[in-house]
Parts: sequence; structure tokens; C-alpha cells
Amino acid sequence: MKTYTQILTILTGLTLAFTACNRAPVQQNATTNKELPAGTGQSGVVDDESQKDVIRVAQSSADHTTLVTALKTAEYIDALSNAGPFTVFAPTNAAFALLPAGTVEDLLKPESKDNLRNILEYHVAVGVYKLEYLHDGQTINEVNLDNVTIGIKDGKYTVNGANIIATIAASNGIVYVIDGVLLPPVK
Repeated sequence: MKTYTQILTILTGLTLAFTACNRAPVQQNATTNKELPAGTGQSGVVDDESQKDVIRVAQSSADHTTLVTALKTAEYIDALSNAGPFTVFAPTNAAFALLPAGTVEDLLKPESKDNLRNILEYHVAVGVYKLEYLHDGQTINEVNLDNVTIGIKDGKYTVNGANIIATIAASNGIVYVIDGVLLPPVK
């Protein structure tokens, strides 16, 4: 009888183990302890207590709705919500409005996704480049593997000629608000 009970206990344990292994992992929000929708990445984590990451900095700005829409279209929200560190040059809505008419609308079309991603990647560098360590003529390699150039004149900073108008520290990097859209060199 003892052997039958031991075998039953082992089989029950194996059944539970196999059942647990075949279940899809459930992601939970660390703050609210609620389940997240399937496929939700780092951007789905709600954390109202910690410093904002670069995505949440942009999302909380009324001046960056076009940038956030572009990042969503390019499917880069989760990537930029990760640990980083990132330096993000974030064009304002007014900067996007300076592009030729129809440019933004064309870039947001599904068939333009690769071009949109290239442009967005030209606004992001891996690493934190603090303002006080930047120097005139410095080049920074962006995620798309092209370089941007920093300019400093009369205490004012630019990136490829676009003015850096604000600096915002984020939990996973730094955001420089800029008044122009950076366009990668034509190859």
C-alpha cells in the first residue's frame, strides 16, 4: 500500500509540473499586481513612483504627440522603455510641422515603416551623453549607425543645427528636446 501511495504522489507531482510548464507565463504589473495583456513589454508596466523613462517623458509632453505616434507606428515603444541607457533627441510637434507638407503622414504609412525607423533611430544613441560633457564638433553615433554632430556657440547647444531647447533626465537615459527633425544622410 505504501508503494501505491508513493507512486500516486509522484504522478500527481509530475502532472502538476507538466501542467505548470505548459501554461503561458503571466506578466503582472509590479505596482498594481494586475495581469498585463499578452505581448505587453516593459512599456506596459505601470510605475507612478519611479522617475519616468524616455518614453514616459515623451508621452507626458503635449509637445511630443507626433513623436510618440511615430514611435508607436515604428513599434519602438517597448525598446525605448527598456533599461538603456539612451540619449534621445526628441523633436517637438512644431519641429515635425516644419517638414514639407505630407511628409509625416507619408512616414506613418505601413509601407514607409523602414524609412520611419531609420529616421527615429537617427534620434537615439546608446549611452548617456550629458550636456556638460558635450563639446563643439563632437560626433555621436546613433542607433542607425550614422553620426550626428554637436555644435556649441555662445553657450547654446545644437545637434545637426537643431537647437537643444531643454534637457530632461530619465530613468533610462536623457532626453534632449530639439526644435528640428534630424534627417539621416542619404546613402
